[in-house]
Amino acid sequence: MARLAARRALFAVPVLAVVTFGVFAIAAASPFDPVKGYAGTAALGADQETLDRLRTNLGADEPFVSRWWNWLTAALGGDLGHSSLLRQPVTEVIGERLVWSALLCAVAFAAAVLTGTVLGVLAARRPGSLLDRAVTSLAYTLEAAPVFWTALLAVWLFALRLDLLPAGGLTDTASEQITPGQVATHLVLPAGVLAVSQLPWFTLYVRQGVGDALAEDPVRGARARGLGESTVLLNHALRSGLLPVLTLIGSRVPELITGALLVETVFSWPGIAAATVEAATAVDFPLLAALTTLATAAVLAGNLLADLLYGLFDPRVRLSDM
Repeated sequence: MARLAARRALFAVPVLAVVTFGVFAIAAASPFDPVKGYAGTAALGADQETLDRLRTNLGADEPFVSRWWNWLTAALGGDLGHSSLLRQPVTEVIGERLVWSALLCAVAFAAAVLTGTVLGVLAARRPGSLLDRAVTSLAYTLEAAPVFWTALLAVWLFALRLDLLPAGGLTDTASEQITPGQVATHLVLPAGVLAVSQLPWFTLYVRQGVGDALAEDPVRGARARGLGESTVLLNHALRSGLLPVLTLIGSRVPELITGALLVETVFSWPGIAAATVEAATAVDFPLLAALTTLATAAVLAGNLLADLLYGLFDPRVRLSDM
């Protein structure tokens, strides 16, 4: 396990370097002006000399290769630079927002895996039944629904129409401090929408995996020995049918991050995704590079986690061969 993690870590180094280089290149070619993004409305009345001086102070007049190299060498020493958009060090921006994004993604992912497993098992027990058709139809419908559309629908129904949950934010408007109760209440809608966006994949994978396992000889043998249906389903079919889901966990991380980007924007959730949108529109090079590196590292970690789980739970796979 340690050897596999070490190999993946060495592989991640050039990947992260290429990704950050691409971020600086794309940002340099974008039509957005970082100077005007930094100055805001004050740039409208400023003369060209002032804008040029500000451009020099921000380092925006340097080639993007030089900016990338300076940022990379500083990042290796722990300095991720200073965000020109938020006027604070990038490490502070990430530290303040990462916990809220991690909380949102963790709750949504756990809810999607658990709910998808239950629905998939119920559908696989009786293929072709009314319940099976209802579950698969719901999964395909949710799969086709855009995340932002689901988020807006949830706001309209639960916040505006029924007035059951807050429409956005982290705490109540008049609140002066963050309390666990308020965070939990405000987390329900964004985490629920993000979980719904991931739910179809887990439901369909579990349904297919458990359905195939129920038709295998070991499961038939367990039934022939007189074991109960619940024992056969949970101890034999479910364990074998969940193996493909372990691989799915790693592959869903990129879409989970993309979904969080939209969900945090719609619900004004103060996470990393909202800062990514702001950094991209303002061409905040240090912040944009750091956030992209963080997202890439999360994807690589998700793939590593999927391989480790597969190697641990599947006796046919050896981690030393991966």
